[in-house]
Amino acid sequence: MDNKYLGLTPPMGWNSWNTFTWEINEQLIMQAADAFVEYGLKDAGYEYVVIDDCWSEKQRDENGRLVPDKTKFPNGMKAVADYVHSKGLKFGMYSCAGTHTCAGYPGSFEHEFEDAATFAEWGVDYLKYDYCYKPDFIPGEVLYKRMAMALRNCGRDIIFSACNWGNDNVHRWIRESGAHLFRSTGDIQDNWESIKNLALSQMGQECYGGNYCHNDIDMLVVGMHGGSNNEWINASGDGAAPKLGGCTDTEYKTHFSLWALMNSPLMIGCDIRKMSEATREILTNQDVISINQDIECRGAYRIKQWNNPENVFSLIKLMSDGSYAIGMFNFGDRTSEMSLQFWDMGLPTASGRGFDMYDCWKHENLGKYSERFVTNIEPHDCLVLRARLVNMK
Repeated sequence: MDNKYLGLTPPMGWNSWNTFTWEINEQLIMQAADAFVEYGLKDAGYEYVVIDDCWSEKQRDENGRLVPDKTKFPNGMKAVADYVHSKGLKFGMYSCAGTHTCAGYPGSFEHEFEDAATFAEWGVDYLKYDYCYKPDFIPGEVLYKRMAMALRNCGRDIIFSACNWGNDNVHRWIRESGAHLFRSTGDIQDNWESIKNLALSQMGQECYGGNYCHNDIDMLVVGMHGGSNNEWINASGDGAAPKLGGCTDTEYKTHFSLWALMNSPLMIGCDIRKMSEATREILTNQDVISINQDIECRGAYRIKQWNNPENVFSLIKLMSDGSYAIGMFNFGDRTSEMSLQFWDMGLPTASGRGFDMYDCWKHENLGKYSERFVTNIEPHDCLVLRARLVNMK
């Protein structure tokens, strides 16, 4: 591989699945690339425009090669990739470790090397690799190693996104397989319960992610507001029959903050052509993005609120410049206090030092604090701080 920095920090981009599922075509992908530039996503650091499932014909050609759907992509994938590249962006596609993709299209099982060569020929920069229809008698670990081998030797730098939904103890073997990111959860839904449950499921897994192999908590639902054609994405999350989903902008802000602090890839899932101003402001917040993109990619540890430990906690992430990113979260349904004691971070009061606090959502300095920082957090809301060590004497 020519780019030794490929996958150094979590990828940032957009994926078609959450909103559009099977309703994709070359015009949509080109419009998405246009939106990256027009609405400031490219300037904010997003670079991958990724097509998910349902892009191909149902059968391979007579030479065993994948064939783009002639109706959806009449000019072929190379033309789409060239357009995305012309915008200064990178192009991503989808395949599957099984015999078929989750939607029933040809998978890459036993076609790994020819498919990797095809993707390279088309100008692909990112491959999401799913886990449906995997033969039971072959370990998934072997299949991800196989595709990683093919991609590493296809003649093009391609980010490898392993999407096995957290199965098969993936945390324990995925780094050595060669993947740049790995799905550690089931599919996200566009509702608060899904966001909360996915985040909680990964607490304690911080040691498995890092540079070149990032823990992927699934794509963002920020700004979707129930706007998917997929009943699962729009499900209520309460066990009832599927119904229109969606979150408040406050819940989306919390969602984005969690994913940023937990070093998850930031892959947008809403219709970026129709983003509200609130959605755009969340997705392009440079103070929060910089936490996610810190060069050292250190995991965040959790400190719970002593009198409401099930709902209120802080995530603490050491940054490469010696500062700390601090996210304070309230998963409960009532306003609650979060009191962060600095000695729990390793800072004794006797040192004469404290923290100078900066609010990453209000973009303002909050002043200097010694011993502790206390605030009230509204339900489903958060506070994200950048704390710099200072001498209080």
